[in-house]
Amino acid sequence: METAEDIKAAKEIIHAILRTKKNLRMYPENNPIYARTIGDTYTRFRSFFNYRDELNLKINQNDILYDSEQIYYNPGKDDNLAFFFFKDGLREITFKNGLSETEIEEFLKILSLDFDREFVDDDIVTLLWERDFQNIRYVVDEAFLAEDEDYETEAVREIKEKAPDADELLKAYDDAFKADEVKGVSIVPLTDDHLHSLARELERDVYDKTDKLVEILFEMLYQAESAGDYEDALNFLEGAIEFSIRHGNMETASSIMKRATGLINDPSLPDNVKRQMRLLFSFPSSGEMIKLLGELLDSVEIDEKVFDEYVRFLDKNAIPPFITILGELKSINARKNVINALTFLGGKDIRALASGLQDSRWYVVRNIIYILRKIGDKKAEEYLLKAVRHSDVRVRKEVIKTLGELGNRGVLQTLKDCLEDPESQVRISAARALSNIAPEVAKRIILEKVSGKNFMDRDLDEKKEFYEILSQWKDGDVVDFLMRTLKKKSFFRGAVNDENRACAAYCLGLMGNKDALPVLYELRDSKNELLREYAYTAIKRIEYGR
Repeated sequence: METAEDIKAAKEIIHAILRTKKNLRMYPENNPIYARTIGDTYTRFRSFFNYRDELNLKINQNDILYDSEQIYYNPGKDDNLAFFFFKDGLREITFKNGLSETEIEEFLKILSLDFDREFVDDDIVTLLWERDFQNIRYVVDEAFLAEDEDYETEAVREIKEKAPDADELLKAYDDAFKADEVKGVSIVPLTDDHLHSLARELERDVYDKTDKLVEILFEMLYQAESAGDYEDALNFLEGAIEFSIRHGNMETASSIMKRATGLINDPSLPDNVKRQMRLLFSFPSSGEMIKLLGELLDSVEIDEKVFDEYVRFLDKNAIPPFITILGELKSINARKNVINALTFLGGKDIRALASGLQDSRWYVVRNIIYILRKIGDKKAEEYLLKAVRHSDVRVRKEVIKTLGELGNRGVLQTLKDCLEDPESQVRISAARALSNIAPEVAKRIILEKVSGKNFMDRDLDEKKEFYEILSQWKDGDVVDFLMRTLKKKSFFRGAVNDENRACAAYCLGLMGNKDALPVLYELRDSKNELLREYAYTAIKRIEYGR
């Protein structure tokens, strides 16, 4: 249960974020006020993390909750922080202990963008995803992205109320024909409401005619007597599929494929006809049709179930064109649908999917790695190992994470080599992956790494992450190493040594090791602020389980 002090600290963080959001719009990065504002906000987070490991915020349309406690409320839409997150689908944001000042600054920069007035290509969720924050996690409700359902429902209701009644129109025509003389006509222009109503009627009319056409085409198949008749009917069905996709009618396109499947499974249908029918399934998987499908996904929001049903009828030839459009799509929902499609189709041909790892666009490569991880086929490892030296750090992290989850011990040496990567985030990911695959091997490797002289020169955030990984092993080897580190004093490079001691204290606190309390009590009075702070936090965790 959160204390009143925790809730107060969470409220202060929200107020600091609001203040910073405004100041970052007003002052350039080289202005002292800019730097001071960032620093003040970061200090609020650091103070909170002295007692808690994470700050989890739940987002509603007009308020923000911390542990069921409302810490922010704004009923309007102007300068509403809750609505700013909510309108793009964010439902939870979690800040983890270990949050760096750089991460806070990047996060606040995103918040300071004026999405309504400035030219911003992406929404807030996309920008957060591209930054790939290590210590900021979020939950997105895809169904509500950029959507105001109350407004839409109300708009539909108003249109229906204002649309002209069909009986009234017929009566007007009848009266006009019965009139003896028309002396004058007052032309009333159609309103936008009328035009919208007509557009919907026309759209329904198009769908109705398409369904009737499909019925006729299948009847032609049943009545066909020659190969030419079958070929003509199939060509017409391909045209019907293309027409349906162009007009956003995926239900009809799926219906055609479903009925075609039924015909192929019909034992009374001749084999030569079945062979021709199977050609119909290659058409929706062609590059031209997948490109058309991508344009549809980017222009309108497609029901996920309808899209998934359509994809079930595609074959593995659709994989390369799907990879191509994955890097071109603009909306999050469109990319999500294509990722789901590739997850389904990629399971049929891992090699074809893995060809996407050669794409020149780093974000496409990272998405392909993510898809391979979702599929979970160990055959993907031979392709992933080739991508572990990719030039983009975000790709290398994704590869290492995937190798760790696939769990093949054959990649241990590769992951060990990644501990020497130039980027700290890659080294941390490699250490976590090692601990997932082979805990005992990983323990020896990581102990060796943190004991080395070169490790002392790593930045504090990386050291802390490595020590946090060590906390999962509570055996004598690890505890002895931590206690030696905690007690170690050094005249030369004392500040660096104290960082190591602080990390050891942090690790012992995570482990809940009560044997470390006497030494930690002594370090509460240390002259080094960092060591003093970490020792105090470790004591709180051990004594109170916090």
